[in-house]
Amino acid sequence: MALFDQKISELKDLLHKKEVSVSDLVDESYKRIHEVDDKVGAFLTLNEEKARAYAKELDEALGSRDEFGLLFGMPIGVKDNIVTKGLRTTCASKILENFDPIYDATVVQRLQQAEAVTIGKLNMDEFAMGSSNENSGFKLTKNPWDLERVPGGSSGGSAAAVAAGEVPFSLGSDTGGSIRQPASFCGVVGLKPTYGRVSRFGLVAFASSLDQIGPITRNVEDNAFLLQAISGVDEMDSTSANVEVPDFLSSLTGDVKGLKIAVPKEYLGDGVAEEVKQSVLDALKVLEGLGATWEEVSLPHSKYALATYYLLSSSEASANLSRFDGVRYGYRTDNAENLLDLYMQSRAEGFGNEVKRRIMLGTFALSSGYYDAYYKKAQKVRTLIKKDFEDVFENYDVIIGPTTPTPAFKIGENVKDPLTMYANDILTIPVNLAGVPGISVPCGQSNGLPLGLQIIGKHFDESTIYRVAHAFEQATDHHKAKPEL
Repeated sequence: MALFDQKISELKDLLHKKEVSVSDLVDESYKRIHEVDDKVGAFLTLNEEKARAYAKELDEALGSRDEFGLLFGMPIGVKDNIVTKGLRTTCASKILENFDPIYDATVVQRLQQAEAVTIGKLNMDEFAMGSSNENSGFKLTKNPWDLERVPGGSSGGSAAAVAAGEVPFSLGSDTGGSIRQPASFCGVVGLKPTYGRVSRFGLVAFASSLDQIGPITRNVEDNAFLLQAISGVDEMDSTSANVEVPDFLSSLTGDVKGLKIAVPKEYLGDGVAEEVKQSVLDALKVLEGLGATWEEVSLPHSKYALATYYLLSSSEASANLSRFDGVRYGYRTDNAENLLDLYMQSRAEGFGNEVKRRIMLGTFALSSGYYDAYYKKAQKVRTLIKKDFEDVFENYDVIIGPTTPTPAFKIGENVKDPLTMYANDILTIPVNLAGVPGISVPCGQSNGLPLGLQIIGKHFDESTIYRVAHAFEQATDHHKAKPEL
């Protein structure tokens, strides 16, 4: 793991000094995967042959070129709901078990332009629906800090692979907390960018108005590197925003003097474990010591966020997942007697229980007679939640609170209780509903399990989030802690 203990900038220096090669980095990644992944279960598909061949190409380029991509030679894992040409993409679902895409997602094209090396595809909750990674159709991913605990979800494979040292960084997707929550549980850094900052073209849709791809890394600087590489407007995605992409790395100054922090009382209320509250208060003391100030505020409509989110996301999922019908691609039943039977049996056999549960809820919310009472009302509440954030940001630079109410829970502990499972995202969901950016950084431990600090910013102001996260990281040692596998 020694190589991957270093930052991207340090690894790039080693490459240019010819002290290591790209092949060494790729070897290190696969060696670690073969050592520990039978315990962790982060990867679904490996890209070993192509990755090694590409590493040799890049090694040859080292001696013959002057200009290099932003992520030159860096090994990366990609969540399995981001399509990769010629590399199996399953969304961890039986219904897409043998899906071999014929094109790359925009973020994958941008990784290629940055000259990163794709190591493989990472396990997840099926179609990104879950908070624990227990809903994968293929295997269980375990938390590298404690193999009896969940890594969080739905990007559990992406966070576990980074925490276990299998790759230096990975891509996840975040619909209601699916990057930040597993980053918190696994003691790594995870950012959900502003909605529209990163193209969703080639991300298999769960809830189109909420989904956003983002980076999971060991430290804040690497996170800024990866966001820099994947950000920007995309003509293939009408929801990607035509806004300038700043130089995120230049915001890592360590200076937060005069910064105004808002701490919502709702984020430190009932249901948040005492040690989690304390870790946030300790983090605020650190930031105060660096010259920032904080005050308690209220986000009054956040109590409705959970119900709003599950109505809206399930409604969008019901529409998005109707394309998986056993006709054009994906799993097809062998037991159909007619066309209707083909639809019903293929979906019944191909989808897991959680996906079926959300399709049913969404179909109900969109149905005639219930649309106004549920879906339309949820959209109105979403607007109120967004306004809460806008009101606070008129007077403050960032909002800070815990990422999750508790540390990682045991495998199987909540799986029979969907409502308890859904409540794990209670602190992350409002951020997606409002479309603002949020990051989770390690801020302490409870009984040897990592805790995460969530820093939320204004629309398209990832630079300020990175500035605060980096200053906090430099003033503490939480990010240096690593699991022993």
